[in-house]
Amino acid sequence: MTYNLPVNHLESLKDFLRIPSISADPAHKADVERAARWLEARLGGLGFEVEVIPTPGHPIVYAEKRVSPSAPTVLIYGHYDVQPPDPLELWHTPPFEPTIREGRLYARGASDDKGQLYAHIAAVENLGSELGVNVKFLIEGEEEVSSAHLEPFVRANRERLKADVLLISDGSMYAPGVPSLEYGLRGLVYMEVQLEGASRDLHSGTYGGAAPNPIHAAAWMIAKLKGEDGRILVPGFYDAVRPLSEVEKANFASLPFDAGEFARSIGAEALPGEPGWGVLERTWVRPTLDVNGIWGGYQGEGSKTVIPAKAGFKFSMRLVPDQEPQAIQKAVTAYLHQILPEGYRMKILYHGTGKPVVTDLESPPMQAAMRALEQAWGRKPVFTRAGGSIPIVASFQELLGTPIVLMGMGLNDDNLHSPNEKFDLECFEKGIQASENLLRLLAQG
Repeated sequence: MTYNLPVNHLESLKDFLRIPSISADPAHKADVERAARWLEARLGGLGFEVEVIPTPGHPIVYAEKRVSPSAPTVLIYGHYDVQPPDPLELWHTPPFEPTIREGRLYARGASDDKGQLYAHIAAVENLGSELGVNVKFLIEGEEEVSSAHLEPFVRANRERLKADVLLISDGSMYAPGVPSLEYGLRGLVYMEVQLEGASRDLHSGTYGGAAPNPIHAAAWMIAKLKGEDGRILVPGFYDAVRPLSEVEKANFASLPFDAGEFARSIGAEALPGEPGWGVLERTWVRPTLDVNGIWGGYQGEGSKTVIPAKAGFKFSMRLVPDQEPQAIQKAVTAYLHQILPEGYRMKILYHGTGKPVVTDLESPPMQAAMRALEQAWGRKPVFTRAGGSIPIVASFQELLGTPIVLMGMGLNDDNLHSPNEKFDLECFEKGIQASENLLRLLAQG
């Protein structure tokens, strides 16, 4: 398949964004493939050797351009798949018709992660014959559905993926105009509890007071997962948590942050959480447990006096160094059996794990990234840790042992996974500049 790819970076990015590469929706499987082929054509046009590698799910795009056997090698990771755009009625413009309004590019994938990924492609194009490093791109089509097939590929291709630095842009800056380098990501454990009481739904008049009600059981169990003060009640949950260093405490304290403004930005009247820790610490370096969904019983219009036979809830835990996801999952499973009320049957489902990550602030690539961002933005970047998780980063760290630079270009208000996702054009422009700067600095050694 051929594409008419314009030279202008913004128009090229718009072409990329028009492809509805929704990895979670089987109806868009051909579109995901089309996005992979678009990258193949784009990178091939820049002189890369490109391979679109099939997996049992969606393809991996691997591209490589060698300028010299003695030059440093940069491995750039990103993803070309996007979240579903629903609910469509909340978009101000169609999600796959990129639209510029007030200096912002609106489209699904604009920030997560097509725009940030494309900034690196644009940087390589800008450098042209001045490119002084070997560049490898590893771009997957399943990041939004847990990257099931990427780790096996990395494990089987460690030699092929060898590099002096791994560069990832799939995150946000600390604030508008404040460039930042993330040096930590929280891990993840996601679980689901399904409860069953009677063998069928029951009339609440005939059976009320005698029959088990799984919604009540779910509520009781949820209440026993965390105390009113926000502390997680699972025995041993905090045992392995790495203490925050004095340097990190000082760094957090130096960052401009207004808890009241943070609350207003999310429309909240209060910010409940673990006592003794500030908001940044609670969102970056403390483990969490949050219920993400609860179901059961009648949800339609009006009333229906029924005792449901089934109910359930889903919850996720964000982990910090040195918590091991498997150990936490095992401890939580044991605790769920301990707090299960009498008279209910329980099934526990496991929906994925990811290890926490901390990178080396003093590594030469990280120091080079600091200078690259300062040159692009005209101010020194700040160091931050992210509350979110990118599970494959821990796999990269473990399997490749390559120094990692997390250089997010987006903003916290980019509406990731929500309607009206956007990417500020200033962030796109400065992201390209920072990427160019970094590639130049790494070439200098």
